[in-house]
Amino acid sequence: MDDILKLVQAGSLSIEEAKKALATYEDLGFAKVDHHRQKRQGFPEIIYGEGKSVEQIIAILEAIKAKQNDVLITRISEEKASKVLEVHPEFIYHQVAEILYWKTEQKHVDESDSFIAVLCAGTSDLRVAEEAAITAEVLGSNVKRFYDVGVAGIHRLLDHAEEIQKASVSVVVAGMEGALPSVVGGLVSHPVIAVPTSVGYGANFHGLSALLTMLNSCASGISVVNIDNGFGGAYSAVLIDQLARNKK
Repeated sequence: MDDILKLVQAGSLSIEEAKKALATYEDLGFAKVDHHRQKRQGFPEIIYGEGKSVEQIIAILEAIKAKQNDVLITRISEEKASKVLEVHPEFIYHQVAEILYWKTEQKHVDESDSFIAVLCAGTSDLRVAEEAAITAEVLGSNVKRFYDVGVAGIHRLLDHAEEIQKASVSVVVAGMEGALPSVVGGLVSHPVIAVPTSVGYGANFHGLSALLTMLNSCASGISVVNIDNGFGGAYSAVLIDQLARNKK
């Protein structure tokens, strides 16, 4: 702010230009892009792609990108992503996670031993698990994946228990009855973010049974996000991971 006001005082920046530079959000008519979020929360605004047209997504991402902020778009179909990539080939698309992103620069690999463990119960949960894993990586955390380690074959989880215990936080994704976070919660001394998925037969109620199981877990230290919300689980995990890094 001081630099901008000094430019105005020196006559090298107009008042209108200064107002645009100091604005906390940009009104696109159909969206108000929050340019101040990076300063308030540490991360720029994330674009939720579902329900938005390709034209709307492009307009929002260009507004964010113009401020030299990283761009992360979740829940964007391959069809929409391919159209965005025609205009912005510099973006990277992850088909399984349905995530499209661009980073301002290639950051140095974080040499910290702090990492987020992302676990999923079965292969059918991969879309949500990868949404969590890719989101955490784009936001700057190290991630280790432990997939297909559900309670139906508990030995698969126990084979990785020692490594999972070293994580700063775990994001645990499960459908069906959603028991995996409770088991993990009983094995680790760090926070567990439970993510229920809509994977399961009729009485799963599109993820409601997994959600209720996780909310009623008897294991301590478990927090639960909404059904299929891999992004929300990852975002919380990254905040915890950052606190763990700062402590170290």
